[in-house]
Amino acid sequence: MSVYTDHDLARQQPEHPKASQLGETGHCDRRSPFSHDRARILHSGALRRLADKTQVVGPQEGDVPRTRLTHSLEVAQISAGIAAGLGVDEDLAELAGLAHDIGHPPYGHNGERALDDLAAECGGFEGNAQTLRILTRLEPKVLADDGSSRGLNLSRAALDAICKYPWTRQPGNKKFGAYVDDAATLAWVREGAPQHRKCLEAQIMDWSDDIAYSVHDVEDGILSGRIDLRVLGDSSESSALAADAHETFGLSADRVAAAASRLWELPHVRDVAESCVSNSMPPSNTASANAVPAGSIPVKKYFGSRANLVALKQLTSELVGRFVNSTIATTRAHYSGELGRYHGELKISRDIEAEVGLLKTVAVRYVMHNVDHLRAQERQYDRIFRVANWLMNAGEGGLDPVFWDDWKAACQADDDAARMRVVVDQIASYTETRLERVDRAAAGIQAGWG
Repeated sequence: MSVYTDHDLARQQPEHPKASQLGETGHCDRRSPFSHDRARILHSGALRRLADKTQVVGPQEGDVPRTRLTHSLEVAQISAGIAAGLGVDEDLAELAGLAHDIGHPPYGHNGERALDDLAAECGGFEGNAQTLRILTRLEPKVLADDGSSRGLNLSRAALDAICKYPWTRQPGNKKFGAYVDDAATLAWVREGAPQHRKCLEAQIMDWSDDIAYSVHDVEDGILSGRIDLRVLGDSSESSALAADAHETFGLSADRVAAAASRLWELPHVRDVAESCVSNSMPPSNTASANAVPAGSIPVKKYFGSRANLVALKQLTSELVGRFVNSTIATTRAHYSGELGRYHGELKISRDIEAEVGLLKTVAVRYVMHNVDHLRAQERQYDRIFRVANWLMNAGEGGLDPVFWDDWKAACQADDDAARMRVVVDQIASYTETRLERVDRAAAGIQAGWG
């Protein structure tokens, strides 16, 4: 008996078969409902816009930067791999990975912070709540019988698989999965589900996000010259990382310190550490990574020879495989039957959790807290506020037509909070390039008014 039922396959708006499914073309579409859901996400404008939204190193930095789109593709691939190992529906796990960041605004978590401050009077902003709003309301695909938007009209199981935080905003909790406006939609998605419990596919997506974040953001930090893996073998730096991991992610400092020792013993980690050298000096002329004294780790530019790039790619592959295979084995050791939806939980060993947490902390400590990065964040925050203020004054003249009906309804109700929600929806939909273009254009228009 399948763990996926008709209840899981239901859509908010019933749909009639396409002509191609009725045999008029001689072809019958044999894709599963979850394969249809995956295709809708893959073809959505919201997914494409992630190509110009920051991951860690911004889209304008470097020749081959990671963006929210490439990150989402990587999360989708990792999710599908874990699902395959557990016998969970791969389309469902993959689509969750594809869609998990669709609600993130320009400038990543910094943009999220700015929009949350802007939207304080209308329920705040959270990237995961915005994801649900986009998929069920803002992305144009299907209209209900009354003319209201159903977004992509995904199946219940698909929406549930994307839901990291299956609750509305609670006092003192910054993470939530739906605004009050969308509470009824979340209730439909969660109908029959255990309260506050994520389905297995959402757990897979969430953990795959951590794996991708931990490995690939560190890779980007190495390539950009901000991370030097010799920190893992330095007692002072590894102790500081362990303390940071405890403070930021709530992990045991002792476990994280032990994780640093384990990872430092991996040959590929040593190979990559040897590649962090001055720009003009080949690796053969540098001191051994083992000879670096404790507490004296000046970050040096990564020397990107072909051999060094191969070593870096081998390291990322080894780490992803290490984390994925351990997760599959640990989970399988707990269950013998069919897994999916609310049949089973993802099981992660404490050692692997500590290793992933350590790498996430490396990215936070050496990239997120980089002085230049923090200065750029201040400028980004101010830019979002300027554009929001301009849109509130410009109204329909500044909004995309897709938001006009929402704006008119807010104006007819004389509801400033509703107007701000429309402005926040608009800004969240911008790419970073477009946001900066709108900021410049708005400044020119306002100068003309003066």
